[in-house]
Amino acid sequence: MEMIAFSDEYFMKQALLEAHKAFDCEEVPVGAVITCNNKIIAKAHNLTEILTDATAHAEMQAFTSASEYLGGKYLNECTLYVTLEPCVMCAGAAFWTRIGQIVYGASDNKKGFQVFGREILCEKTKLKGNVLKKECAEILSRFFNNKR
Repeated sequence: MEMIAFSDEYFMKQALLEAHKAFDCEEVPVGAVITCNNKIIAKAHNLTEILTDATAHAEMQAFTSASEYLGGKYLNECTLYVTLEPCVMCAGAAFWTRIGQIVYGASDNKKGFQVFGREILCEKTKLKGNVLKKECAEILSRFFNNKR
């Protein structure tokens, strides 16, 4: 598949690179990047085990990094690319950052925020799912199969 620079697939591939970093550190392999004007301003992956912090999800790390980069708490001109549908905590944080768009790879039918409803997000936040869904789901499956 040919990838066009600055496409959703291109940025999701960058998030997948972060997920692979998490996998290599024995973290649940979720990766995230945040873009603004087609430029990556934050990259992150899960750090819950390394930091012994249940809130150290990839999205949370990326929100902090992007806000620091921009010098403000609102990310309304930004897009979050994340390999797994955000959980309720991360969707709540997305609400407070007023993120402009969320693009995710694999759905999470058990712990994803959409189980509880899209209303968790800011009403202006655009949402797109299933970008590189197969690749995003595969790394998670491989991780959990290795744990069993």
